[in-house]
Amino acid sequence: MSTLRAWLTPTRPGEPAAITDRRERKAISIELIVVFTVTLGLSGLQSLLSLLDALLRPEPLADQHVAINVPQAELGLLDLLQQLANVLRLCAWGGLGAFLLWRGGMALWRVGLDRSRPGRDLAGGMGLAALIGIPGLGLYLIAHALGVSLTVEPSTLDSAWWRAPVLTLAAFGNSFAEEVLVVAYLLTRLRQLGWSENRALWFSAVLRGSYHLYQGFGGFVGNIVMGLVYGRAWQRTNRLWPLIIGHALIDVVAFVGYAALRGRVGWLP
Repeated sequence: MSTLRAWLTPTRPGEPAAITDRRERKAISIELIVVFTVTLGLSGLQSLLSLLDALLRPEPLADQHVAINVPQAELGLLDLLQQLANVLRLCAWGGLGAFLLWRGGMALWRVGLDRSRPGRDLAGGMGLAALIGIPGLGLYLIAHALGVSLTVEPSTLDSAWWRAPVLTLAAFGNSFAEEVLVVAYLLTRLRQLGWSENRALWFSAVLRGSYHLYQGFGGFVGNIVMGLVYGRAWQRTNRLWPLIIGHALIDVVAFVGYAALRGRVGWLP
């Protein structure tokens, strides 16, 4: 019971200390607004508008399609470069969060971004991928059958030689940006503002769900659940690499697996 209670109502760690100086608190609040306005917070607003547009269309949600990785140019080489530029942007978003923590005096090993235990981090990531990925696929199929999710196409890229490597890089870019920003960076900053662990966790999870609203309500709910599990795992273990690895594995299976199975199996919408 004590272990369960510790996971449900964790004690706030001593570091980082809550900031009481009004100017510093204001600076952190402004920093959070700016960072998420130009990164995943803006994506959340755009996803909400995309969902509203889908709801206003005459077609049911399940009959509408949304693609995640799409061609960016007619010429194959330019398309490849565009895809790589998108990956670079995602990595830069994550790098921004890590840099701001480091620049603010937070050693990155304190948020789990170090190479001290690669084997355990890999095993943890694989466990998190299985814990979230398999039920997540089931939730998507149920939500699609109920008509509350769009038909999500993880990739519509053609069968160029670079498709699988680029989709793998895109999976890493997504996972690095999201886990650094929405978990390590955001939860650390909210600790500094004195938020409780549970309040910060729910805020982080809802933010994660918000920028998946373009997929429909299934994607929103599923990613809130993922945010609660991943965020709590970080709060309890202070390790970020398992989250990045687990998220990347889920996306690799979704992106590359869908590209390989599209049109070949009947159960995939």
